[in-house]
Amino acid sequence: MAIDIEGQKTEHSTYVASVSPSPSRKSEVPNNGVQTTRFSSTGPLARLRRYEAFLDRKLGVEAHGPDRKLPDNRNPPNQWVMAALWASGTMNLSCFTTGFLGWEFGLSLSQTILIVVFSTLLGSMITGWCATMGPGTGLRQVSISRYSMGWWPSKIIALLNVLEQLGWSSVGCITGGLALSAVSDGNISLILGVVIIAVIGLCFSFVGLKAVLKYEEWAWLVFFVIFMIMYGEAARFADSTVQSSLTGASLSGTVLTLIAIVYGSSSSWCSIVSDYYVDYPVNTSKWKIFVLRTFGITIPTCIGMCMGACVGSTMSINLELAQTYTNSGVGELVQTILYPLGFAKFILVLLVLSGMGTNCIAIYSAALSIQQFARPLQAILRFIWTLVVFVGILLLGIAGRDQLLAVLENFLALLGYWNTAFFVILFTEHYLFRGGDLANYDLEAWNTPSRMPVGYAGGMAFAVGIVGCVLGMVQTWYTGVIAKMIGDTGGDVGNQLAFVFTLVLYVSLRYLERKYVR
Repeated sequence: MAIDIEGQKTEHSTYVASVSPSPSRKSEVPNNGVQTTRFSSTGPLARLRRYEAFLDRKLGVEAHGPDRKLPDNRNPPNQWVMAALWASGTMNLSCFTTGFLGWEFGLSLSQTILIVVFSTLLGSMITGWCATMGPGTGLRQVSISRYSMGWWPSKIIALLNVLEQLGWSSVGCITGGLALSAVSDGNISLILGVVIIAVIGLCFSFVGLKAVLKYEEWAWLVFFVIFMIMYGEAARFADSTVQSSLTGASLSGTVLTLIAIVYGSSSSWCSIVSDYYVDYPVNTSKWKIFVLRTFGITIPTCIGMCMGACVGSTMSINLELAQTYTNSGVGELVQTILYPLGFAKFILVLLVLSGMGTNCIAIYSAALSIQQFARPLQAILRFIWTLVVFVGILLLGIAGRDQLLAVLENFLALLGYWNTAFFVILFTEHYLFRGGDLANYDLEAWNTPSRMPVGYAGGMAFAVGIVGCVLGMVQTWYTGVIAKMIGDTGGDVGNQLAFVFTLVLYVSLRYLERKYVR
């Protein structure tokens, strides 16, 4: 179907995009303060939209999908949620298990902790900056990327977002399922545990942002108390005397690889983070957003990963713990290091909820990203896409349930690569080409292709950044040409190469695009 974009101004001074031949779809500003896209009022989808609107009025189910939140009518949550949201989503068994990778790679406890702290802080700062764009624009992160990546290349970000959130949720379901299986002494199978965790996350994400924020606002406190108890009981297992046998280039390469994984864990949120800040006032302090967001993920992530590093540090000499983890998984391991047994089971039940926090965030943003992939997909209600995402999470979680560490090692590093290129493009566009001022963004045009950059610069720079990733990555299934040059097992420099390649190409091509194209 040929698409013809026509522009006109409404009485609200809001750009209206209509799609021919159907005149029923246009952008409008209803009285709820959201710049929306209007669709046909007849047919089965129209009936579902009316039902969704009814649920929105009665239960607060979010009915406007990825539409822009206008400044005049927002309902901002408590500003503490800026940090609490991510604390609840990251202080969990997945982070705890990621801490084992230092032991897996042959690094000492002190080396692992240093890497965890500084890599997490770096990745969180990238995500913290991206969060500052939310209140000022009222747009979700994928929609913001259209102003730099261009209309068509931003669809790649939407697609990668969906895959990323499916991966995060599947990891959360696996760790939660392992905990449930351990609590039930095997009476609940791992597959059933994965399904249970996925269903709980679906319930919150189905309602929308209000339910997600309400849960995340206080859940972090429970997990913080749990991890402090775990530190108290598991500290006896930490062994700082075990030193790494790695030296020279091999040590450097291993350190670089673990940095890439931990950095990817924190930076991976940068492509969805503004989704959760669109309800805050336009004049919200950017420094406050940056600080709360950065440390809201740095501190809880370090708490979980450093706990895992402490337990992992003894596995090379405590064969009982190592065998328990290898044979029965992280749930049984936690049950082993805590005492008494009844109390350990109680802690595990609460830790099951920690995976739910990640799932709430991931399912919600994945559904929004699908709607932002193409405008016709916005006609299909968000809760329908939420159900589609739920099915994908189940399939991934069940398929990867027996390979948790392998999933973490490969998945988290891959996240960091493309998110680095994504951040470089957004940051460069904002400060170099738009003067760091949101007044230089035509925010009313957020859903209008003809008023967006074509995307030559963004698309090509992103693609070349990915080439840099491939040259510098270290995965269990592939080691890049440049990465192979570092030590015996390679050193992951994919993020560094992505940063340089993307920056150099985007600056030059964007200058030409603005001068000769748009």
